[in-house]
Amino acid sequence: MDDITWPDLPAAQQPPWPEQAEVDQAVAQLRLLPPLVFAGEADLLTDRLAQASRGEAFVLTGGDCAETFDANTAESIRARLKTVLQMSVVLTYAASLPVVKMGRLAGQYFKPRSKTIELRDGVELTSYLGDAVNALEFTPQMRRPDPQRLIQAYHASATALNLVRAFTQGGYADLRQVHAWNQDFVRDSTAGQRYEQLAGHIDRALAFMQACGTDPIEFERVEFYAAHEALSMDYERALTRIDSRTGKPYDVSGHFLWIGERTRQLDGAHIHFASAISNPIGMKVGPTASPDEIVEAAQVLNPDRIPGRLSLITRMGAGKVRDVLPNIVQKVDASGIPVVWVCDPMHGNTREASSGHKTRLFDDVIDEVEGYFEVHRNLGTFPGGIHVELTGDDVTECVGAPAVLPKPTCISVTRPRAIRGSIGNKVSNSPSLSRTCCSSAEVVRAGARVPAKSPQPLVADHEA
Repeated sequence: MDDITWPDLPAAQQPPWPEQAEVDQAVAQLRLLPPLVFAGEADLLTDRLAQASRGEAFVLTGGDCAETFDANTAESIRARLKTVLQMSVVLTYAASLPVVKMGRLAGQYFKPRSKTIELRDGVELTSYLGDAVNALEFTPQMRRPDPQRLIQAYHASATALNLVRAFTQGGYADLRQVHAWNQDFVRDSTAGQRYEQLAGHIDRALAFMQACGTDPIEFERVEFYAAHEALSMDYERALTRIDSRTGKPYDVSGHFLWIGERTRQLDGAHIHFASAISNPIGMKVGPTASPDEIVEAAQVLNPDRIPGRLSLITRMGAGKVRDVLPNIVQKVDASGIPVVWVCDPMHGNTREASSGHKTRLFDDVIDEVEGYFEVHRNLGTFPGGIHVELTGDDVTECVGAPAVLPKPTCISVTRPRAIRGSIGNKVSNSPSLSRTCCSSAEVVRAGARVPAKSPQPLVADHEA
């Protein structure tokens, strides 16, 4: 157990725990539990992200909006992993760049909310704050924040990481399995058939290399990293340990932690926490951010200017990305602080339908991705990656053109159903950048589905 002292700073979006003694007990238990990830793995991810900051790699982060204990099964984890692998192989093949693969998993059990109280039919209860805090069921008992759920979240994360390591290192991620990654429920679609054609090209390339006597072991396994939002200070601080090799603190709850749009106050606990740990970190940047405050935050989060240390994950919205993002990129670039520029095209594009349901139009998602690449192309900076919510399940979450998402909390560019042709003939001074731009946007098209049922009521409000 490491004795780390944290300053008493304001922390936004913390659960309204009813009894501090219960929290103290849970935190004490967490501090005694083994690491979920190791410092050396986090350092390796920093090196990989440094490549992306120089335009030598591309980052793909995907997974659930918020994990649940019930969905923490081998089948669900395998389906999500399969989706990311499928998306990454399309990116790699199209852009001829290595893809840094991260999953929103093994820790994404917390949800920020605009309101901590939910009102239904005159009954007020604590809002659903994620399975690590309370349950979705609208009853006083299930909505009561329970610190013992922090322990459940730890064990669920350990299970997920164990499965991911087994899948990615035990042969499932072998590039020769590229055909098996195509989901059964999309295999016979036009897009699924196009994916099979691409997989066929990869098969022939592998066969040629093998015939030439080349059979790299790298084809048999992949690096896959766990990422989640560092929201609960009780959880993250309890899982921060001093690395025996370097004497530096690492948050061993995940390889990559990011700070959300609602918790990036410069004088707050979340920014201080992220600045103190040695993991690679990210920060969401929305349309209300000023260039000066983002530069100031970047200086706090990456004072030593370590490449790969900091990712700025922009979530501007389709209607604002071309107007707001350029000034921020220019200001940060002029500061000399190295960052990985990542696009989150999900959280800035929420709309409210006439029915009262919150949705996201798929065209808006695509448009923000296009705008993100246009901005970086025009400025000569590197678009380093995309950060999307996805699922490997056969569900409808997007409506509109071509589909709409009735569940904005888990908006998904989900299953690679529509790995279609390039979204447009984008011209770039950098050939690799042009290829990445086109292939990334077409990967985001993956998951467009015709609605199979009416949108369900909004059950959560996640704007990380």
